[in-house]
Amino acid sequence: MNSDPRKGARIGVLVPFTNTNLEPDMMLMCATDMTLHFQRMGGYDVCEIPGSDQMAGMGASDITYDLRMISGARPDVVLYGCTSATLTHGSDFDADLARKIKAGSDAICFTAAGSLVAGIKSLDVKSIGLSSPYLGKINLQAVDFLASNGIQTVKRVDIGRELSNYGQGELTPDEVYDLAVRADHPEAEAIVLSCTDMRSVEEIERIEATLDKPVVTSNQAMMFCLMRALKIPRHDDVPGRLFHRLEEI
Repeated sequence: MNSDPRKGARIGVLVPFTNTNLEPDMMLMCATDMTLHFQRMGGYDVCEIPGSDQMAGMGASDITYDLRMISGARPDVVLYGCTSATLTHGSDFDADLARKIKAGSDAICFTAAGSLVAGIKSLDVKSIGLSSPYLGKINLQAVDFLASNGIQTVKRVDIGRELSNYGQGELTPDEVYDLAVRADHPEAEAIVLSCTDMRSVEEIERIEATLDKPVVTSNQAMMFCLMRALKIPRHDDVPGRLFHRLEEI
């Protein structure tokens, strides 16, 4: 492993401008031979409840400036750090945005939504329990997004109240844990926690210990995908059974 992280992989991360948890999560999971470089992006109204239309609008917004800024770091990988912004449009849109980001940054690209799918599939899982802080319509779109990728949602749970853009990030780890446990079902082979601004990474190992099932979260899945693509081995700071798949590299 490279002893100087500044000579290792550079990871660019596009972060919704009100998101306060994606950056800490990525720093928690960061390998010693990579550096993280963040660019905040807009495309939505902080004063509105983040419903389907607002998140779809964010996904469709122009990120030319953001790509130019993040490209200044000459990243090896660029992550698009909002799950709902692309899943509200569907799988084709998500894949097309990843291609556009790759073309605009000259880097490998993984979206949060696409990474969730990749993480679930790497576990050979076909049925899941789903939790998120989203409003109802986005949850239904998330179920459809996963179904279009061959993944069945056998139980879906949300927080049960409207959360603001900041409210999603203010959910406590205990609330996230409760969401995950409530999403369990006898037919669910894994638990999926969707949202890059939810404090899921901190709870992965506790949820797995309680339910004896793998957990896949948006931020964890993006880290898994980039480590697999760059052949970075598993290390002690990456949580969950998902990362055991890196040992197969």
